[in-house]
Amino acid sequence: MARVVFLGTPDEAVPTLELLARDHDVALVITQPDRARGRSGTPTPPPVKVAASGLDLPVAQPESGETLLTALDEYGPFDVGVVVAYGRILKPDVLERPELGLVNVHFSLLPRWRGAAPVARALLAGDPMTGVTIMRLDEGLDTGPILTAQAIDILDDDDAGGLTSRLAGLGARLLVNTLPGYLAGDVEAIAQSEEGLTYADKIVKGDRPIDVEGDPTDALRRIRALAPKPAATLSIDGEAHKIFAARPIDAHLEPGTWAAVEGRPLVGLVGGAIELVRLQAPGKKAMSGNDWVNGRQEDHGEIA
Repeated sequence: MARVVFLGTPDEAVPTLELLARDHDVALVITQPDRARGRSGTPTPPPVKVAASGLDLPVAQPESGETLLTALDEYGPFDVGVVVAYGRILKPDVLERPELGLVNVHFSLLPRWRGAAPVARALLAGDPMTGVTIMRLDEGLDTGPILTAQAIDILDDDDAGGLTSRLAGLGARLLVNTLPGYLAGDVEAIAQSEEGLTYADKIVKGDRPIDVEGDPTDALRRIRALAPKPAATLSIDGEAHKIFAARPIDAHLEPGTWAAVEGRPLVGLVGGAIELVRLQAPGKKAMSGNDWVNGRQEDHGEIA
């Protein structure tokens, strides 16, 4: 049975950890430190820590590269490492600690969408498909050789949350099916092609506003790509709202305006209109478009 170190942090890393622990000796789980969440500022453990504790696996939460190495040396040696959305660039001395290096589960079909936000960028670009790549990490940004990959279609109703969940399940299964062959030396790592290379830059504040001068297709892609968080934003009557879901609508509204039609909030854009299906006003909870309309006195206004 292989001795494995697992590195991961968010929800999407949990399925791989759980499947990995069934068939291998996960001797150490490394995740990010607890971080303050919400208005209370109470430190909250990352999902991987919670899952590891439920599996009775040892956990380390190093604050730095130096303490990460210390944890590896304390619990090692390891046959192999598995990485899923750990959230930190790993230096060469970390990559070299496990005998067979570190294997990464990446949520795109490399070399398309190397980088921090492959799911969001695929949705923003309107890609018809994406997938999971199992690769061996090297010193570059998602540049290592590929062990295997599997594609899936992006569905019309996929948002980043739902698509990430599907990819997490697929990646977990692909990793545990590929790892035995890799450990036995039967799976060959193939160097990545540079053809079709794109970079998935981290989502920043400037990615969030919906462009009222854009068309409905662009707006809907942005909403799906950023839902459920951080969420696309739209200024309605001077207040920034988070927009979680919308759909195209056959209606004619002046671009830059909104109106309630049969209890539904419609937004006029250049080239068409959309209906806001789920949104959140400042200081309020997320709600349906119909509930948002019912809570307002006015039935039309401006957007920006």
